[in-house]
Amino acid sequence: MPQVAPRMDVFDAIVVGSGATGGWVAKELTEAGLRVAVVEAGRNLVPEKDFTEHLIPYQIRYRGYSPEVRKTRPIQARSYACTEYNYRWFVNDLENPYTASAERPFNWIRLRILGGRSLVWGRVSLRLSDLDFKAASRDGHGEDWPISYADLAPYYDKVEQFIGVSGLAEGVAHVPDGKFQPPMPMFCSEAILRKTLKEKFGRHLLFGRNANLTQPLNGRAPCHYCGPCERGCITNSYYNSPTVTLPAAEKTGRLTVITDAVVSHVTCDPDSGKATGIRYVDRLTRDVREVRGKVVVLCAQSLESVRILLNSATRQFPNGLANSSGVLGHYLMDHFSGFGASGVIPGADRRVWYGPPRRPTGTYIARFRNLTDRRQDYIRGFGYEVYTSPPFNPGAEGFGKEYKARVKLGDWAIHLEGYGEIVSQGENFCELDNDVVDARGIPALRISVDYGDNARKMALDVAASAGEMLEAAGAKEIRLHQTLDYGRHEVGAARMGNDPKKSVLNAFLQSHDIQNLFVMDGGSFVSASCHNPTLTMMALAVRGCEYLVEQLRKGEL
Repeated sequence: MPQVAPRMDVFDAIVVGSGATGGWVAKELTEAGLRVAVVEAGRNLVPEKDFTEHLIPYQIRYRGYSPEVRKTRPIQARSYACTEYNYRWFVNDLENPYTASAERPFNWIRLRILGGRSLVWGRVSLRLSDLDFKAASRDGHGEDWPISYADLAPYYDKVEQFIGVSGLAEGVAHVPDGKFQPPMPMFCSEAILRKTLKEKFGRHLLFGRNANLTQPLNGRAPCHYCGPCERGCITNSYYNSPTVTLPAAEKTGRLTVITDAVVSHVTCDPDSGKATGIRYVDRLTRDVREVRGKVVVLCAQSLESVRILLNSATRQFPNGLANSSGVLGHYLMDHFSGFGASGVIPGADRRVWYGPPRRPTGTYIARFRNLTDRRQDYIRGFGYEVYTSPPFNPGAEGFGKEYKARVKLGDWAIHLEGYGEIVSQGENFCELDNDVVDARGIPALRISVDYGDNARKMALDVAASAGEMLEAAGAKEIRLHQTLDYGRHEVGAARMGNDPKKSVLNAFLQSHDIQNLFVMDGGSFVSASCHNPTLTMMALAVRGCEYLVEQLRKGEL
């Protein structure tokens, strides 16, 4: 994607951020005839040089464990995806600080490269249902979303068909079926667990629903099962914006990409109050520049978009741009993880080969709590991502030929990793920390979040239920996992709603206060659900773009 020097002409739309939603917004708006500037804080991406999925450990200096990673990226390295293979995609934590108290720690994983976190996301692609959109009406906590599943379903269809999602229609109402390519097959251990869950519990282990191709699509090749998707994919077999949506936008001839541009402000006209563009600091030269646009769309990632709005305070909005409600920054949500169980299922998947092919997806156990029954100790629910690992046993007995034979035989391990909903809480928030700035002089965020009592009670059930299900499937060596952590799925903090006094955005992701300002990333979420948010974020963005284009044509923006 070429870098183009900014000009002082006025774009029809400025999109801040180039990740999962930024790529979709660029595609939808350029294909509708708009001239669009995508502004990205990181550098350009060259797949032929930057993608490292086919490198093996002896081909890199430290075999994947460079000391430079932990030295410059001590927080980013807490993510499995940040290694010597790709650590330069992630922010340098020393140059990009944020603050959080020791009592309420939080790991903010950030990328600064064209494509952002779309390059390393886990690709789990699950639809939300009205169990999620209307959860408040069921249990009385928080607010309902201002949309229903019927409003979003056509946009889920569009996103899935363009990016390619493999899976299987299985008729589970609260995990709606989609437009799927054929699923990747299950391992024997998963098939055993699937059969057990259905027969003994009436629960559903679903084939993986992932943005990995199993059939060719728009010139993209199907997955070739090399495994480490977080390092990129030279065959474009999974969705990321630089190889799927941004090229579609570029094909229109109406896309300008500005990289190495760290946005600090949304600029506004003091008389009309409308957004006029953005101000950014060049990441390399530290020069301050502006880009002008008729519409500004923030897709910088939930926390980063909020940071920009908070830092764009004006006389009219002293507590953050478009924050007449006082809600901006509050109701920050995530999923909790770290609770679940693992074990081995005897006799399943025995084989004598540890190398490729390696299936890049897991399977999924759908939520089964608080559907028709009601727990007395907590509300909402959780699901499990299910993974298997091969029978490689370095502790096997023997020596030489005997050891080589035994080390490759064993019972495959199976892991149930729970992801549960953290309910919306006004006291979970982010704000500017004016005592700390990044390397470009932009104020850092102070993040203050807690899991909450509801999540802590739910987590105990997550671990206990995982152990119970594995035991029923005949697993041995069962271990419960009970270390509470966040799921790196930040949403909320600029939530949508019908009431401008209780929300930042309307149902189409448009600011209540500033008509030509939109936030089209996960910041708009009203509740977190227990499903991975990225597919819903993209569907919401496509729906929002349709509305934006219509409003422009009517002259309303």
